[in-house]
Amino acid sequence: MKARRQARATVLQCLYELDFTTHAFHQAFHHRAQEQALLAKGREFAYSLGQGVADNRVILDEIISDLAPEWPIDQIASVDRNILRIAVYELLFDTDTPPKVAINEAVELAKKFGSDSSPRFVNGVLGSLATKQQAQFYLNFQEQPVKQVD
Repeated sequence: MKARRQARATVLQCLYELDFTTHAFHQAFHHRAQEQALLAKGREFAYSLGQGVADNRVILDEIISDLAPEWPIDQIASVDRNILRIAVYELLFDTDTPPKVAINEAVELAKKFGSDSSPRFVNGVLGSLATKQQAQFYLNFQEQPVKQVD
């Protein structure tokens, strides 16, 4: 598995854990990082990505809710919801990842960890963000204060 793909999978597992526990991201990450052999560069990328998603979870959930209005955020499967959080974060906040790569990586995570319908759902939501060119609008969310989610 490629280093960044493995890093994203680790982040997904950490975020999934956070959905069902009161752990902070750094606790979940350090536990997972000990179990998985991430290279230093992959570990740095994973931590930065995961902490960014965790810190901006409220904003990311608002964006996802807007992109998939027929699916309330709490009714989206936890795996799919966290894959979307990762990808939306990469698309809007992480300028190092090209949009096509972020979408493709999200679909690949959905194939590996989600249900049979997950890849199509994830691709549809992210495609909506990309094709409607809503990214610029959502960048305004960065200027809003963010509440920390524990």
